[in-house]
Amino acid sequence: MQTLHRARDRLVGERTALINQMRAILLERGSTAPQGRRKLEQHLAATLDGDSDAPLGPRVRQLIDDMRAEWLTLDRRIAAFDNEFIARARNDADARRLATIPGIGVLNATALVVAVGNAQTFARGRDLAAWPGLVPRQITTGGKPRLVGITKRGNKYLRKLFIHGARSAMPILAASAMPLGDWLRGLLVRVHKNAAVVALANKLARIAWVALRRGVAFDATAATAAA
Repeated sequence: MQTLHRARDRLVGERTALINQMRAILLERGSTAPQGRRKLEQHLAATLDGDSDAPLGPRVRQLIDDMRAEWLTLDRRIAAFDNEFIARARNDADARRLATIPGIGVLNATALVVAVGNAQTFARGRDLAAWPGLVPRQITTGGKPRLVGITKRGNKYLRKLFIHGARSAMPILAASAMPLGDWLRGLLVRVHKNAAVVALANKLARIAWVALRRGVAFDATAATAAA
């Protein structure tokens, strides 16, 4: 399972590099593509298939068309991995419990289960959050401790999944009435949005520890118990 995750992550990286190169080619020729993969697809369709005024020569059009075909191939290969992860998650009780947590989907759940099992090696939720480097570093000067940015140590792939999951769940949680939503709204008042995303990722890792260690699903009324 870890090998499958690494293979998928490589394909995602290749797709991102391909998309960035396509944007650069268009930008060099005076065509600015909007952000987002779907908007870029629409922009390419209008540029190559429509009556666009973009100054693209025949060879550049052919090149971009070949890159679009490569993009579609990568999309299909990534989707095949996603379908496999979904099928495996359905047959794993721990993964199903993790998937009940906001911000943790099939990718996060399957990657976390295969990496930590039932989390018995971690005595506290903070220990699990520290393993992918989601806890702040502490610097002591003159006997006074000061917290700075996260350590970014440990499992880089899991840290990335937790961060992406927290970013996608933030709008939903910030508008919810659950205790986790109250905590998040108070945090957003005090810190920058990016810092709140990392703090939420840390919180999700601690909640995941509770789900794995105790074998329970996410409880919205007690979501801050792992803090």
